[in-house]
Amino acid sequence: MKLDKDCVIKTEHLTKRYTLGVIGSGTLRRDLQSWYARRRGRDDPNRRIGSREYEKGELFTALEDFDIEIKRGERVGIIGANGAGKSTFLKLLSRITSPTEGKIAYRGRIASMLEVGTGFSGELTGRENIYLNGAILGMTKSEVEKKIDEIIRFSECETFIDTPVKRYSSGMFVKLAFAVAAHLDAEILIMDEVLAVGDMKFQKKCIAKMRELAIDENRTVLYVSHNMSTIQELCSRCVVLEHGKKVFDGEVDEAIKLYLGGENDELYSFEYTDDKHKEKVRRKLVNLTRAKFPGRTSSWFYDDEQVPIELDWTYLEDVERMGLRVEISDIRHYPITAFVIDDAGGGKKGENRKMRLNLDISALAQGIYCVRYVFFVSTHSDFKPEPVEIATGLTIRKRLRREGENFWYKSWGSVVSKGVEIVNNEKEYGH
Repeated sequence: MKLDKDCVIKTEHLTKRYTLGVIGSGTLRRDLQSWYARRRGRDDPNRRIGSREYEKGELFTALEDFDIEIKRGERVGIIGANGAGKSTFLKLLSRITSPTEGKIAYRGRIASMLEVGTGFSGELTGRENIYLNGAILGMTKSEVEKKIDEIIRFSECETFIDTPVKRYSSGMFVKLAFAVAAHLDAEILIMDEVLAVGDMKFQKKCIAKMRELAIDENRTVLYVSHNMSTIQELCSRCVVLEHGKKVFDGEVDEAIKLYLGGENDELYSFEYTDDKHKEKVRRKLVNLTRAKFPGRTSSWFYDDEQVPIELDWTYLEDVERMGLRVEISDIRHYPITAFVIDDAGGGKKGENRKMRLNLDISALAQGIYCVRYVFFVSTHSDFKPEPVEIATGLTIRKRLRREGENFWYKSWGSVVSKGVEIVNNEKEYGH
């Protein structure tokens, strides 16, 4: 299989199947007991109570017909539910296991962190394990020595670097393992959920280091995580796996949205026919029945457009005055901003109301945003407003129309700053 000039990883029809069930019980005596019981048509005395008994030769497909091409310097996130095939792909790429069908080709050395402590010998010290990992990657002792001080400093394990790593905590393992993988000469860096063990400060440090390796040193990063925040912060491309199959490969925000399962995605009109998209509240004074983008046939909006939203609701009780808060969050449902209307009107029981709003989203960066409608009443001026209806809203997609401007990167934030005034920019001369 031939790789293009800029391609570093390529797979064709990659498939991995496993035979289910236990192969051997660990001792000859128990194996003979199990064999004799099967011959007599009895239950296996060594099988765990309640565990499923697999048919002979029954297979499980962990990864099926997986094709991908990854270019040098790309930062690729791989997401999906447990059992989707993420770790299987990384193990195949790292040559820990071999494919059942298909081909893998890659260019360059691979540094893998698939589990906490992988590639480390517990009896060796942290310093000795650095040399060991360097040797595994094909580096000479002198090459490792040039970087060992930097590795130790980055790992924050200076005090314990000459202690056997079997005494390390899981967090210390991760710090040292990442420092080794990131600083040794490997063209491809593979991370499988290991950063979840480290503290938040070190996670940010690792994310920044991986981005630096990809951008400044043109290395390729494959990153598996269930933390969508780190995926969005690090990756330039994202792959979604589902039951061993690739269901999406492309833009990070789109991939996360698909993984999180946004039901209202791409809709421009939505009927609240049940309570599936509503949160439970203590009091029900109003029933939101419909939300739509009036006059629109898409959820895409340009940066210089206002977003029209039309809401229909029915009063379940007499309400003198009710407020409405339209909340905007990102695709991870982290709050971004809100539009608040203190007086959305009142009405009698059974009365219908329709309201049209125009939302100004000019300050939001390009991306996908989720809307949430919160109706509230103020029972007393001294009390916090009480929500009486909370519903998930439509999804807003924002894109840029104007060309020739500086592109706002999503990693900078979800709010686009309007500019900065330079007060003084004079050159100072020494005397």
